[in-house]
Amino acid sequence: MEALVAELSRRALVDGRALERARGVAAETGRRLDTVMVQLGIVGERAMAEALATVSGLTLATAADYPALPVLADRLRPGFLRHARALPLRCDDDALVLAVADPLDPFTPAAIAAAAGRTVICMVAVPVELEAALATLFPAEEASAGDDPSPEPIAAEEAERLRDMASEAPVIRIVNQIITRAVEAHASDIHIEPFEDRLRVRYRFDGMLHEAEMPPARLSAAIVSRIKIMARLDIAERRLPQDGRIRLAIRGHDVDFRVATVPSLWGETVVLRVLDRSAVAFDYARLGLAAPVVARLTAALEQPNGVLLVTGPTGSGKTTTLYTALLALNAMTRKIITVEDPIEFHLAGINQIQVRPQIGLNFASLLRSILRLDPDIIMIGEIRDTETGQIAVQAALTGHFVLSTLHTNGAAATITRLRDMGIEDYLLTPLLRGVPAQRLVRRLCTSCRRDSAVPAEIEARYGLAARTPGRTPRLWQAVGCPQCNATGYRGRLAIAEFLVPDAETTRLILARADQGEIEAAAVSAGMRTMFDAGLDAAMAGETTIEEVYRSIRAEP
Repeated sequence: MEALVAELSRRALVDGRALERARGVAAETGRRLDTVMVQLGIVGERAMAEALATVSGLTLATAADYPALPVLADRLRPGFLRHARALPLRCDDDALVLAVADPLDPFTPAAIAAAAGRTVICMVAVPVELEAALATLFPAEEASAGDDPSPEPIAAEEAERLRDMASEAPVIRIVNQIITRAVEAHASDIHIEPFEDRLRVRYRFDGMLHEAEMPPARLSAAIVSRIKIMARLDIAERRLPQDGRIRLAIRGHDVDFRVATVPSLWGETVVLRVLDRSAVAFDYARLGLAAPVVARLTAALEQPNGVLLVTGPTGSGKTTTLYTALLALNAMTRKIITVEDPIEFHLAGINQIQVRPQIGLNFASLLRSILRLDPDIIMIGEIRDTETGQIAVQAALTGHFVLSTLHTNGAAATITRLRDMGIEDYLLTPLLRGVPAQRLVRRLCTSCRRDSAVPAEIEARYGLAARTPGRTPRLWQAVGCPQCNATGYRGRLAIAEFLVPDAETTRLILARADQGEIEAAAVSAGMRTMFDAGLDAAMAGETTIEEVYRSIRAEP
């Protein structure tokens, strides 16, 4: 490695300060120094490949070296070549010429030599060119549908130019900074949006979008191309939406990013969902769920069969609640299978299956198949249609416990939503074990929050004095400080209601009562509504009453 550092210094590609920074990150993450320098944008991919070729005494592979057809396709599988970052260029009776992204790795050439039965001669590949060649020779099995004739696809020369720009140090550095800052700020999403005269970057943290420093507009296409290359997407395809995934080491731990691109007026809009397992707590208390809700949820999960539906709008934390429940249920004596779109986090010991509608692998077809795998517990990412709902009910009727999510505004509204989907009340009532409905509200920053007197109108309208017997009710306000990026909030918590069907609610369901009657009966039976849970959290100093109004859309 010191020979490589000396070569980079000779080429004036790295200085002492940058090298010291890279060595520190390499020591912290356990990654190789050359990999770190490329990831930090200190040295571009092409420049690093040229230096590696010089140090290792090998030749640099050019675009002309890559074959038009796969070489030894009968012996070397595409998945192995992608994982090994290697590609055979040509072969004769005695030798195989192999392009490798990492010439310092002795295992890959040795493994390929054994598989091919030939001596291997290595050439150094520029990673972006190698990945492009692999994508061309071994296209993905799942072709996108709905071909739209406009806008025009990128010409080969333009695609090559974008690859070159995307592999240069300035673009790599900008993309790395965007991603690293998002992880450090605990953002849940990164939005990259091109406009006529600027490239806007926004981070979503605590449920709200915040604008970040804008990169140069002239680099818009290169920045988007860089992200698409990292996600193994086709940079030449700008007419269709694409989805991919990236895994990176950020500050010593792996972070996954789910990448989605869609064509817009001024270029491709990109959204990266940050899936940082270390920043997510699969724990009811840390999620903020009130103790009575947790008790009802735990009791429902102890049932041997049935259906439990977590409801709420997009972004209300339903999947996190389900994951927490699954981890509580996970045991050697139970087989748990999930069907998800997409799989957000990998759960150890649980069989997780990704929906792939492009090839007909949807929720309904997968559910039919997994029922033959003898599961005890099934988690369905979302009940989206009548067919999926009916199969879920049938699974529960045959002795399985089924967990899923549904998009409704409240627990009682779930009943009418299931009716609209064609699920009969007489099938649902004996199986429904509980319906938690939830929202996420921003937590007040404990470093700067400030309490204040309750306006008389608010106190009278919601009977706040009765909630704090023996003391004057107080509410809290967001202020803002350096610890919370001047927003007044840090993190989020869930406020929830939990409907447990009893004799009266069951009677109303079978009588086809509306959601208002069902909710009133559930409240009489002890259900605490989401709004009441939000008021309790506001008076406890965990959030503000404005956040409760914003989340539940209640009128102040």
